[in-house]
Amino acid sequence: MAKTHVLAVDQGTTGSTALVLDADAKVVGRGYAEFPQHFPKPGWVEHDPADLWHVSAQVAQAAVKDAGIAASELAAVGITNQRETVVMWDRRTGEPVANAIVWQDRRTARVCDDMRSRGLERFVRDRTGLIIDAYFSGTKVAWLLDHVDGLRARAERGEICFGTVDSWLLYNMTDGHVHATDVTNASRTMLFNISTLEWDDELLAELRVPREVLPDVHPSLHAWGDTIAKDFLDAEVPIGGILGDQQAALFAQACFEPGQTKNTYGTGSFVLSHTGEVRLEDQDAMVTTIAASIEGEPTQYALEGSIFVTGSAVQWLRDELGIINEASETEALANSVPDTGDVWFVPALAGLGAPQWDPFARGALIGLTRGTSKAHVARAVLESIAYMTRDVIETMQRQAGIRIAELRADGGASANGFLMQFQSDILGIPVDVPEQIESTSLGSGFLAGLGNGVWSDRSDLERIRKTAHRYEPRLDQDEREAKYRRWHRAVERSLRWADES
Repeated sequence: MAKTHVLAVDQGTTGSTALVLDADAKVVGRGYAEFPQHFPKPGWVEHDPADLWHVSAQVAQAAVKDAGIAASELAAVGITNQRETVVMWDRRTGEPVANAIVWQDRRTARVCDDMRSRGLERFVRDRTGLIIDAYFSGTKVAWLLDHVDGLRARAERGEICFGTVDSWLLYNMTDGHVHATDVTNASRTMLFNISTLEWDDELLAELRVPREVLPDVHPSLHAWGDTIAKDFLDAEVPIGGILGDQQAALFAQACFEPGQTKNTYGTGSFVLSHTGEVRLEDQDAMVTTIAASIEGEPTQYALEGSIFVTGSAVQWLRDELGIINEASETEALANSVPDTGDVWFVPALAGLGAPQWDPFARGALIGLTRGTSKAHVARAVLESIAYMTRDVIETMQRQAGIRIAELRADGGASANGFLMQFQSDILGIPVDVPEQIESTSLGSGFLAGLGNGVWSDRSDLERIRKTAHRYEPRLDQDEREAKYRRWHRAVERSLRWADES
């Protein structure tokens, strides 16, 4: 009998999710767990790699149990992951050599400034599609090689593996037999040439990263090996798909044609617009990245704008300020006041990503008065997510010469009706939210199932995606633009705040 269930493992920034999907792509089993965040210095963000593996294995087992099936009944496993986070480990023992440096970490901002001052911006852009920023993996790898005792010498001897989190999970799932990554994750490292689809020797030399540490690179849909690690699943299941979380969401949202655009509202928010086989050149605020690619087919590309802090700003309200107990409370709070009372929040808690790209920006809460309530603050935080998204989409349309007629939304915050309506209002276009909003997880499952006979082609996946809510803009054009101008005044006050030079 044909196997019709797929396990999707989504290793995110604050937690890991696993879903079991049936042949209709219905979620029949689920597991989720958070893991600790480490902030050793201001602007530094780390994870313990052991936590990433153990929690991912835990939620995978929980999802299979919840589905009421045996692991041996799974047709395939798909992996998606927080992308630019850097893990390095001992090739022989599998033991991490240091904590993972998370994509949000800003410790290498000065290194990036130095690279720009030496005129490397165009060189990096031409090879990688990226801008020079501490967000991407390359300078993080270099930092570990320079700051962990003896690590560079060991790396040059071939004793050390580097990988983004997908590589780390794959290595563990295959019990150390496979050290590899896919093109979408490789394209986020600032070390990979997205035209030749190879690690770039000149970039490696610039950052002094030895080739010996690098994983092999394959298309996203590829036969990666089997899950032979007994602490993961008690069966050998083919690993059929690997891709970065935002490319996974683009795939799950059935954005297969140029111009189709999605935003994932998670810890950060990531706007991706599919550009097909065309790699768009001459961008200075957006990045060009590789979209989900299938073995034997032409490479697919996308334009991306990365917003570093959105959902994590809501967590900040909960965990650091104590304004809310649960993220879901923000919707009722926002609706309890007619506006923000001219309170503005700029979510630069980890610097600003696209389109400002300012690692020294810091969060700002502006316009407070004696009458400001926690409802005004909560509403300002939600509205800031929508404003940041408009910043990206405006820039994307202007620089790429494309028109985005609809935004497909997913991620946890897409369940917030206030935010989605305000997003439509401030963009002036419809926002379409699917029935299943866990698109990062779904995308890896869809890809793995596509490669292992559960679904036959992309048209199957287009039929699977169903709209749950469609938000149409209701805000008057003049009011929309007045609010947007006011937002930019707030952003200006947060820029370069932490730059002591």
